[in-house]
Amino acid sequence: MASASQEPPPADTLARIRAALPTLAPSERRVADAVLADPGQAAELSISALAERAATSVATVMRFCRTTGVGNYPQLRLALAAAAAREHALGGERPAPGTDISATDTLDQIVHKIVYNEVRALEDSGAGLDIDALGRAVDAVAGARRVDIFGVGASAFVGQDLHQKLHRIGHLAFIWTDRHAALTAAALLGPGDVALAVSHSGETEDTVEPLQAATERGATTIALTNVPGSTLATTADLVLATCARETPFRSGATVSRIAQLAVIDCLFVGVAQRSYDATTAALEKTYRAVQRRRRPGPARRTSAED
Repeated sequence: MASASQEPPPADTLARIRAALPTLAPSERRVADAVLADPGQAAELSISALAERAATSVATVMRFCRTTGVGNYPQLRLALAAAAAREHALGGERPAPGTDISATDTLDQIVHKIVYNEVRALEDSGAGLDIDALGRAVDAVAGARRVDIFGVGASAFVGQDLHQKLHRIGHLAFIWTDRHAALTAAALLGPGDVALAVSHSGETEDTVEPLQAATERGATTIALTNVPGSTLATTADLVLATCARETPFRSGATVSRIAQLAVIDCLFVGVAQRSYDATTAALEKTYRAVQRRRRPGPARRTSAED
């Protein structure tokens, strides 16, 4: 969290606000919506004018600043102005943050909204990622006896990606997508093991309970979630937070998984880098194992090994 004398980067400020949305009180949520709808315009408002626009009080706006880690209202205005300038420098027409697909959107507008929101999720997640927590997660996974990954539904695909990556470079990893299997696996964990749970909301019981069980057994626990204040996050030793805003029409959308996969990639590369030569050798071996299954393209010259 930024101190009163140090302002967070503009991208980080907006990422903090988006990440905090699910945990804000209704009155603070209205302030966030007003700010995110047009950061540039909000930056020009006095605190009383923003409070009026959000149909709330000045005290609520001040509380919103503290809740989202900005500090105070002058710092918020500066961060919003910088974010608006950054948007202008990037150029191009942008939809309102979190804009949902409408019944009248053209296919071109649909493409623009989806791509914009997915790119924004990557940028915001990168800006808001706690590098210290990521480094500690890398240390834990790199030195773990085993890594157990919990995730259901769309989050299971993200967990499977990490499992495949770790397995390919020789780390003992398991993916559990069934609640009962996850709980029994967690019961066998202990100090020196790592449990990583993936949940966009951080409130999925099928994911929260196994992580809680792993915590009780003394394993190092990691939460990958979009809500830093969620039950999953407060259960874990380490939190890797994404910043992807889903909309009613796109609930469980690809945007959340793309952000999660990007964080997973950062974690994996950090682990792989710790044993660079061994990782390179393992990747080469696993590549050769499936290389023969590939059909050469019409213009591709094959080698004797192909």
